[in-house]
Amino acid sequence: MITIAVDAMGGDFGPEPIVKGVLQALDTDITFLPLLVGKSKEILPLIPQNYRNRVEIIEASDVIAMEDPATDALKRKDSSVYKAVELVREGKASAVVSAGHSGATMSVATLRLGRLHGISRPALATFMPSTKGGYTLVLDVGAVTDCKPQNLYEFGAMGEAYVSQMLGIENPKVGLLSNGSEDSKGNELTKATFPLLKNLKGFVGNIEGKDIFDGKVDVVVCDGFTGNILLKTSEGVVATIFEMMKQHIHRSFWAKVGAFLMRKSVFKAMKEKVDKDEYGGAPLLGLKGCAIVSHGASTPKAIKNALFQAIHYVDSDVNSVIETLLKKQ
Repeated sequence: MITIAVDAMGGDFGPEPIVKGVLQALDTDITFLPLLVGKSKEILPLIPQNYRNRVEIIEASDVIAMEDPATDALKRKDSSVYKAVELVREGKASAVVSAGHSGATMSVATLRLGRLHGISRPALATFMPSTKGGYTLVLDVGAVTDCKPQNLYEFGAMGEAYVSQMLGIENPKVGLLSNGSEDSKGNELTKATFPLLKNLKGFVGNIEGKDIFDGKVDVVVCDGFTGNILLKTSEGVVATIFEMMKQHIHRSFWAKVGAFLMRKSVFKAMKEKVDKDEYGGAPLLGLKGCAIVSHGASTPKAIKNALFQAIHYVDSDVNSVIETLLKKQ
C-alpha cells in the first residue's frame, strides 16, 4: 500500500478542504494510506468515526503562512510542511502533497529530499489542455526563475520521461518555447539551449505560445519566470472567456435556450478540460521522491486529484526513467 504524507494545514482555508479531499479519495477504489500532518485538535473533528482507522495523524504544531518568507521553512522543523517532507525523506511515505506555501514546499522538498543524479535544479510541471483532446506538459512554471541552458535541457529530459510514463506516450515530442518557430529565433538563453535539446530523441525545435494548445508537441520547455506568467495568463484567459460567454448568453433569449441545450454536452466538457482542479497540483520533477505542489485555494476535488497524481507518479517509477534517460545522453 502506498503511503502519502499530506500537509493538512497549509492551504488558504485551513485543514477542512484538504481533509475533505482525502476522504473523497478514500471513497474511491484506489487503496492508499494518508498521513495527515498538522494540528490534531483541528484535524480530528473533521474525520468521521468510520474513517479514523483509515488515516493517521502526525502532530505538527507550526504552520508556514503564505506571507512568511520561504527561507524560514527550513528553520521551522515543527511545521506541517517540513514534517510531511521528512516522512518522505525517512521512507515512511512515498510522496508528499501540499497546498501550502509553494516556495516553502519547494525549498524544503529540494533541500531535504535532494535531487536525482544528473539534475541540477528541479522543475514544476503542469498540464495545459490541447484542442486535439490531450494535454501538453509545460515546465518549468515557477521553480527556477533564472535558468541556465543546462537547466532547460534537464527540464526537457524530465518532461519527456514524465509524459511517457504518466500519459503512456511512447515517443513524446518536445518543443522549446520561443518567439518564433525558426531555429534562429529566441533570446540568449533559448539560443544556447537549442543545441543541447537536440540530444533528446523527441526534440522538434522551437515553438510559439499558440502551439502549446494545438497539440503540436507533448512537452514545452521554458524558464520558470516565463512559465509562471504563461500559467497565470492562461488561467486568466479561461476565466475571462467563461465570464464573457455568461454575459452574452444573458442578453438573448435564444442564447439562453442554446446554452441550456449545450449545458451538459458542451459546457460541462469544456469546463472539465480547463479546470485546474482536474490536475490537482504540479509535480516538482527532479527530486529523490515525489512532491505535488497544489494551489493554496485548492478545493477538496483538487486535493483528491493531487493524491491520485502522487499515487500514479510512484506507481509509474518516473524518477528511475528520468535518471536512465539522462545517463544515455
